[in-house]
Amino acid sequence: MLLTFTIFSTDVYADITMFKGDALTLLKMMGYSAAETGDIPAADVPQALSRLTAAIDAKKISLPVNDEDANESWVSMANRGLPLINFFTDAAKTGCGVMWR
Repeated sequence: MLLTFTIFSTDVYADITMFKGDALTLLKMMGYSAAETGDIPAADVPQALSRLTAAIDAKKISLPVNDEDANESWVSMANRGLPLINFFTDAAKTGCGVMWR
């Protein structure tokens, strides 16, 4: 199985590397296409952050309580999205755009 990654970059925060599938899901939550590369202008970052947090809040689900799954790792989209929320928060505060590749 080939793992692919997406890297988010901005001038005010360390780059964030995510599994491509998770990154594209989060981008869709913000209203952006699942393009391989792209950018969000600084003026649009606060709105993208608002969409992301609203979508994650709407999708919060509890961990499975099935005993069969006790040995398997499961990470919610809320947990996967938290670094990106912090990333976008800092970009919004400083008026920086965001790029992904």
